[in-house]
Amino acid sequence: MKVTFYCSLCLFKRGYEAILEATEDAKTRFEAIQKLLHLLSEEFKPTSVPAVIGTMRERLIKKTTGNPDPYARKKRISNVEALKILPYAENMISSKRSAEERFRTATLIAIVGNIIEFGIPGNEFTFEEIRWLIERAEEELAIDDIQEAFRTAHRAKSIFFLTDNAGEIAFDTLLVKELKRITENGKVIVGVKGKPTINDATLEDAIFVGMDKVADEIVTTGSDAIGFIPSELSNDFLETYEDSDFVVAKGMAYAETLTEFKLEKPHLLLLRTKCPTVAKYFGVPRYRNIAKML
Repeated sequence: MKVTFYCSLCLFKRGYEAILEATEDAKTRFEAIQKLLHLLSEEFKPTSVPAVIGTMRERLIKKTTGNPDPYARKKRISNVEALKILPYAENMISSKRSAEERFRTATLIAIVGNIIEFGIPGNEFTFEEIRWLIERAEEELAIDDIQEAFRTAHRAKSIFFLTDNAGEIAFDTLLVKELKRITENGKVIVGVKGKPTINDATLEDAIFVGMDKVADEIVTTGSDAIGFIPSELSNDFLETYEDSDFVVAKGMAYAETLTEFKLEKPHLLLLRTKCPTVAKYFGVPRYRNIAKML
């Protein structure tokens, strides 16, 4: 997925807000914004992929400000607030009678969790409204490949679940549980970021929300790259990816990057269309839920 005109504002605004989170020093902020503008002027081209520029942007900000994790505070808050909602979400899933209904509900809840992201123009949310969004999740589902995903998961021996954001990962634990229930003697391995980047989930976040108690294994990307960029991924991560026969990928960055490859195994993209570029690519309105098999 390539950048569009709309990506320009998002790439800048997310950088601007990350700088505000990273430091309060006025001189450092000015230096960081100058470097950000220079980076965008050089890298924003029609052939560019949003997540790749985003990776460059976040590294530049961390290096310039000296802050390795600008969103640390917001990530902690996101995890805590998401865990407060988890019992409500769990009850919704447990009320369903069949395995397929439980899987469908858990998938929809996981997609709603993808709204927990900061700095995207127009993507405003409060944790209080997430319950309401969960109730509307079916209504706002614009691409529905959940039944196909259920059948694929049922046949899978090894599922690789790629997480996106802190807070959101708490809801992912519910879907991982359902995936483990429906696989035939299979395993579910979860992938998280190896180092902090934006508000993406790391191993620390995974453990905080209890993912280590649900997944068969957790591996990290080994880096702070956004999305799926093979040259940036650890050998363990790539080996797990190659050995899996079904990949579930959360969020826009994985959608932006995985769509650049000829995929040799089934992938399920789960995301909310928080920006015009992603919405247009999938041919759906903005602020909709997507469960897309590739």
